[in-house]
Amino acid sequence: MAGLKSFDTWSPVIVMLAVDFAFAVVNILLKEVLNAEMNHLVLITYRQSISTIFLVPIGYFWERNSRPKLTLRILCYLFFSALVGASLTQYFFLLGIQYTSATFACAFINMVPAITFIMSLPFGLEIVNIKTNRGRAKLIGTLVCICGAMILTLYKGMPLVKYSRPEAPSPTMDQAISLSSGKKTERWTVGSIALMGGTLLWSSWFLIQSNIGKLYPCQYSSTAIMSFFGAIQSAVISLSMDRNLSLWILKGKTEILTVIYAGVVGSGLCYVAMSWCVKKRGPVFTAAFSPLVQIMAVMFDIPILHEQLHLGSVLGSATVIAGLYILLWGKKKDAENSSMELVQEAEEVKDQEAQLQVTTITSGSRCP
Repeated sequence: MAGLKSFDTWSPVIVMLAVDFAFAVVNILLKEVLNAEMNHLVLITYRQSISTIFLVPIGYFWERNSRPKLTLRILCYLFFSALVGASLTQYFFLLGIQYTSATFACAFINMVPAITFIMSLPFGLEIVNIKTNRGRAKLIGTLVCICGAMILTLYKGMPLVKYSRPEAPSPTMDQAISLSSGKKTERWTVGSIALMGGTLLWSSWFLIQSNIGKLYPCQYSSTAIMSFFGAIQSAVISLSMDRNLSLWILKGKTEILTVIYAGVVGSGLCYVAMSWCVKKRGPVFTAAFSPLVQIMAVMFDIPILHEQLHLGSVLGSATVIAGLYILLWGKKKDAENSSMELVQEAEEVKDQEAQLQVTTITSGSRCP
């Protein structure tokens, strides 16, 4: 029994660590194909289509005996979940990755737990009592996370990692670099805004998924339907913006590998795993693991892609992570307090039952 309880406690943690590692690899591959100017919406369409093909047979056979009736309300939830969590979120993040870097994009995801927490308040999924230490910790942690996000957005800073070039730039190249510096700054700003939009949408998806988990608790089937809707949405938007069919031709092994891996793992298994964790531990717990994606991405991003690591990214990420774990401390104390309240309620019920039994026995003994 103790071993089973320990597994139930640690299994969501292990699952989320695996999800973060998978997302870090996905971000690195996406940065590579986006640098080769692969169309964002085409990539999302292929990714969602492969995810659908992969998950449909698993959901059909694995959950056929436990799957509830698929109502119009559930379909509307899944359609909106696909729009928020698949189509629009992925588009904004891909745009942000292309205009900044995979490491910076992962650092921006650090805001997701704090934003998810703020969005949970109006729906009653989170409660803050500022008279208690745990309530103040959640509030302070959220504010620190927002400050870190502002640093990430507004301050880039000097590069901390420099790679030597084999050839010194010629005067012509110097002039080109000088002329393009303003454009690079503009692209970095656009990328930051896109990442902010993606972060808000991604946080919203966790809240939507918590409702879907209650209405339709079948992770494989719900993710397959969501991926199907996401593929249709992305294809319609892509064709409405550009009808050039040559954009849909995959070029080279890297694009094929990226589409397959991102579809099967990134949009398939990872979404299934996160849906399961949201159902087990709630949206804030699942979102709290987002900062680990950045640490894992740095392991690949700097040595493989030779991306620059800037001071602003480090300071902003450190601030966000500090705020995140202040928030998580408050969440932990909330969970402990809830457990104590449940134990007290159970003890009170037992005392009432014991008193009722004594009263019954006493009354029975007095009967003639």
